[in-house]
Amino acid sequence: TDLRPLDILSEAVPARGMRVFQVQGVRGFQLSASRPRALGFPASRLFIHCDRFPEEFSIIVTLRAPRGPAKVSAAGRARRGPGAAPRLTARALPQRNEYIFTLMVEESPSVLVGLRYAPDKLHFLFWSQERAGGWQTRVTFPNVSLSDNQWHTLILAVSGQSFSLTVDCSMPKDVVVETPFPASLSVRRASFYLGNRRRRKGVFTGLLRQLVLLPGADANPRICHAVNFKVATLSVPAVLQDVPAKPASNEVLKYPYETDMKVTLGARPRCSKQEKAQFWFNASRRGLYLCNGSTWLSVLEVQHRLDYVEEHQNLVTNSETMGVEVFTIPKVGLFAAVANRITPPGSAIYRWADGKFVHYQNIPTYQAQSWKYFTIGKKIFLAVANFEQNERGQEFSVIYKWSRRKAKFIAYQRISTHSARDWEAFVIEGEAFLAVVNHREGNNHNIDSVIYRWNPRTGLFETNQTIPTSGAYDWEFFTIGPYSFLAVANTFNGTSTKIYSHIYIWLSGSFQLFQSILTFGAADWEVFHIGDRVFLAVANSHSYDSGMPAPSNFYAINSSIYELNITAQMFVKFQDLLTYSALDWEFFSVGDDSFLVVANSFDGFTFSVNSIIYRWQGYEGFVAAHQLPTVGCRDWEAFHTAEGSFLLYSSAKEPLSKVLKLKTT
Repeated sequence: TDLRPLDILSEAVPARGMRVFQVQGVRGFQLSASRPRALGFPASRLFIHCDRFPEEFSIIVTLRAPRGPAKVSAAGRARRGPGAAPRLTARALPQRNEYIFTLMVEESPSVLVGLRYAPDKLHFLFWSQERAGGWQTRVTFPNVSLSDNQWHTLILAVSGQSFSLTVDCSMPKDVVVETPFPASLSVRRASFYLGNRRRRKGVFTGLLRQLVLLPGADANPRICHAVNFKVATLSVPAVLQDVPAKPASNEVLKYPYETDMKVTLGARPRCSKQEKAQFWFNASRRGLYLCNGSTWLSVLEVQHRLDYVEEHQNLVTNSETMGVEVFTIPKVGLFAAVANRITPPGSAIYRWADGKFVHYQNIPTYQAQSWKYFTIGKKIFLAVANFEQNERGQEFSVIYKWSRRKAKFIAYQRISTHSARDWEAFVIEGEAFLAVVNHREGNNHNIDSVIYRWNPRTGLFETNQTIPTSGAYDWEFFTIGPYSFLAVANTFNGTSTKIYSHIYIWLSGSFQLFQSILTFGAADWEVFHIGDRVFLAVANSHSYDSGMPAPSNFYAINSSIYELNITAQMFVKFQDLLTYSALDWEFFSVGDDSFLVVANSFDGFTFSVNSIIYRWQGYEGFVAAHQLPTVGCRDWEAFHTAEGSFLLYSSAKEPLSKVLKLKTT
């Protein structure tokens, strides 16, 4: 049996009287009623080697049928008076029969094979010539509601006296009739007609996306594996398929084209399957974006280029700042949490208002090193890594939860840590995790760092896995395709900073070693993507080895950028950049340009060291573009607001951090 699908709809394309419409992110043809014969073609174009219709087959249809119009209540009109305007009742007019397709012999009004629908019914028609004169058989499937302005995929499987209809891959409806489908139905001198039976009456008024004849098989196994059953596809005309972000040609423009286009203004809206093919206009960036079902793609955008950097705000902090975290609480605003060294008064949270950060909340911390913002469902959390003990001699890092009633962060869970440096939050296979970097316990730097798993039953984080680390400073979580990775920056093992930092991969429910990279007092990992390329940058802080002669400068040292080599399945060195006790990398973009900014903290003589912005130059790699005067720079954060794009840096040597504005052309 030849199981090649026969695409009836594609065979009719192009044809006069067909318009392309896009509704709910899906394209379909609207058929004209003015010239029904123009929507036909000879059956011989499909049945090349045999002029007999198959005895067993499936017909696959994807369509969108409109709702029937409402009916005016005559009784209501009479009660309100002869001159009153009619009032509509909840009832709808009985919808007429509409043909999805027919197969008809020239000069004969009889339908050899056809499919039509009526209110809550679907009819399959065929002509039997086994007896003198012949007759038409109608197989009716009751309780089939298609007229709801939604897309539906129908699979009609025919074999002898058995007829089966599946709608949107649900349970099939089976009908057995007395008259079997003919074993030898001639299609000589017959033609297929789309959406009509060669007359204007009964023309299909909806949208047709797919019409395929599959000889000799039940098509359900080939269709019902798609994610969206309502638009499951076996064969669709090219013009109705999804257009890539940058079409290779103007194929779609060969046809009259319309869509239920909607443009949203204001803040960035959600982009999901429901918003697919909708537009968003970003007034601040003067850009028009298209939702592809998951992300917003730039269609028209004024491309900005970084010109220079200017000082925007001096942010006076409670004390020296070891780290900063910028985050947005939906419907509340943009915030920055700074990790301050001295207790009291602890660390502070600032809120962005009128183009600058203003003090919002103080939180008691103990030589805080960093903050991490994350969410679990609708819950909003902020975790602090405390480096020292509290007044009672207890060493805890604390997770805070946002209280919508108080509009503040309140203590939620305390976790025992050892000179904690960093938190990393991530999700794997729908489960939430939180990893802490333990730097040292007393004078012992070779201790375990811990990964915690969220227990939805108790609403708490519980120990899931421990990983040996050496004076660790930072965790960095990232994904590549279906794989999840966690990189640790090991800084000092008690005798040397020249030690291996490790990348772990999630396999069989735990992290396992993937690759080890030699680093020199590693303080930070930063993963970023440029196009399809994946990079991993390490910030090396200093080179020290108790068993080796001292170098001329411990702190002037290369930091390195690694690139993922898919063939070798490992990260390989891409570029070295001279840094001065580098403590952080931050990747950001302006328009089409990509940048890296490094936190240079100390050059061996002074903490007043320029931090550098590097611009991506393709084949040249990253090239120094801007030098930024900083004092003991510890951390960088890039963020965007309606006022523009900014960088925020924290100083570990003075109670003053700075907000810098990126000026563009």
